Amino acid sequence: MKVQFVACMTTLLSAVWSADAFMVSPSRSASVSSSTRLYEETEAAEDASMGAEAISALTKGVTTVFSSEDIAKILPHRYPFLLVDKVVEYEAGKRAVGIKSVTLNEPHFTGHFPDRPIMPGVLQVEALAQLAGIVCLQMEGASPGAVFFFAGVDGVKWKKPVIPGDTLVMEVEITKWNAKFGIAKATGRAYVDGKVVVELKEMTFALAK
Repeated sequence: MKVQFVACMTTLLSAVWSADAFMVSPSRSASVSSSTRLYEETEAAEDASMGAEAISALTKGVTTVFSSEDIAKILPHRYPFLLVDKVVEYEAGKRAVGIKSVTLNEPHFTGHFPDRPIMPGVLQVEALAQLAGIVCLQMEGASPGAVFFFAGVDGVKWKKPVIPGDTLVMEVEITKWNAKFGIAKATGRAYVDGKVVVELKEMTFALAK
């Protein structure tokens, strides 16, 4: 009887040991699962990569209406105060969409601020004003190269800092133009990566006589 009991226990223990050999410890299972997720996330990130050609193609449908050379023939501003690089949409006497590429090479970033360069808000408003000037200086009663003075601005709101590397996409609409007195009013807003960074309710200009 004793011999049979020992034999039975030996068989049972052998079965348990054999089962353990095929079991994965919880810690090892978690480690394998974590490694698998990391691999899958890395693979997904690689699949999401677009590459230079595809990223460049995102703007293939955007055409240049006025180049920087064209703008220099319309506005009297020059470096470092010419703040519109090109115009991509234009409706004579009505509206325009312009681009300003923000780079660290611009002199104001030396002091604004040395450790955290941010495009001054007043220069963002000035860039919008220059875009409006491109429209106004081609309207009846004005002439390219003439000087417009800033006469006022109302309802300005800054939403997000503009920093080197950003592309400032601006849009202005002329709401009033008095050719006799050379007075213009406009609204404007600008975007970075599809989000509004600055908007203004109204800006007023006076054509220098």
